[in-house]
Amino acid sequence: MALTLLTRTKKPILERCGDDYSTKMRLKYAPFYHAMEAQSGPHVRLNGREMIMLSSNDYLGLSFHPKVIEAGRAALLQWGASTTGARPSNGSRVYHLELEQKLATFLNREACHVSIAGYISCMSSVAAFAQKGDLILADKNIHSCVWDGIRLSMATVERFSHNNPGDLRQLLKTIPHQTPKMIVVEGIYSMEGHIVHLPEIADIADEQGCFLVLDDAHGLGVLGRQGRGTVDHFHLNDKVDLICGSMSKSLASTGGFVAGSRELIEYLRTHSRQTIFSAAISPGQTACAAAALDVMQSEPQHLERLWRNTRRYREMLKGLGLDTWGSETPAVPIVLGSKELVYRFWQALLERDVFTVMSIAPAVPPGKDLVRTAVSAMHSDEDLDRIAEAMAYAVKKL
Repeated sequence: MALTLLTRTKKPILERCGDDYSTKMRLKYAPFYHAMEAQSGPHVRLNGREMIMLSSNDYLGLSFHPKVIEAGRAALLQWGASTTGARPSNGSRVYHLELEQKLATFLNREACHVSIAGYISCMSSVAAFAQKGDLILADKNIHSCVWDGIRLSMATVERFSHNNPGDLRQLLKTIPHQTPKMIVVEGIYSMEGHIVHLPEIADIADEQGCFLVLDDAHGLGVLGRQGRGTVDHFHLNDKVDLICGSMSKSLASTGGFVAGSRELIEYLRTHSRQTIFSAAISPGQTACAAAALDVMQSEPQHLERLWRNTRRYREMLKGLGLDTWGSETPAVPIVLGSKELVYRFWQALLERDVFTVMSIAPAVPPGKDLVRTAVSAMHSDEDLDRIAEAMAYAVKKL
């Protein structure tokens, strides 16, 4: 027995995990995975200190809306905590179908499918429709969930320069017209805050026979009439084949959706492994998303407040000489250009009780290391005053 223990074969994967430099640095500097002890609206408590949350995607501030909370509570009491399985095996529930119909109508689509996570939905919007032999043309800055969908599809992929229709057009000049092609973009790029150049890209998709997929996780609730999203913002509903996104942002819930023609959604339900084998979204979260969707349409003041706060916040950062990467939306990066400067700026904001998130290369392009911030309709004028003071303090610390 002793000899066996002494000669045990090493496990390379265990050694790799134990020696990982990135994990050691994350644990040393602790920029992520903080555990909030309490929250009320945009205010959180961390390590006993009250802070302003400036990195949440609760754009409309509906996560604490009384109607949303009550809807989730009532659904829990009526339906229990979970369906405890996938919809093909355990069956859908009527609340799934009701939310899907609400979302489809809101987005001016024939049909919609909701699933347990935005990551799953956006991944499936590519993986279910593209296949080996197809070509996917992807904006190089799309979200990780869409890249994972591209990998799973086994299609060939070409990246085009971020938000650059001209580069996309050049790429397509070398591609045979009969090749099945998909273009994948985001409505609002969450790290940069840029709005996609959708009119030009939609024209190219039409000309070249490309299936067009739009990840609108950050556009829903922010752009368009009553927050209907990027497609509505540009009046291009007939030009975009598939819209996918998350319900964990403006809809103040969890889960994701894919919306399109009935034919496409039924194809998704037949062929998407992510859709078929994922557990169904819970009753409480479904009800919260449905209630938030109702509030978006009946209470326009939240969207108005969001954009009022966004304009004030961007002016604040401009006055301090900070680089916001040309952000046009409530997702506002503060580009500092190196991980050392990002860490110092992030730490200075923490010292002044403002919570943000760091993003450094390779998560962003080299030289674009940044602190990612996001404005909410819930931020009060007093919150914005405190944020301004914290930002000025952090600038002095650079």
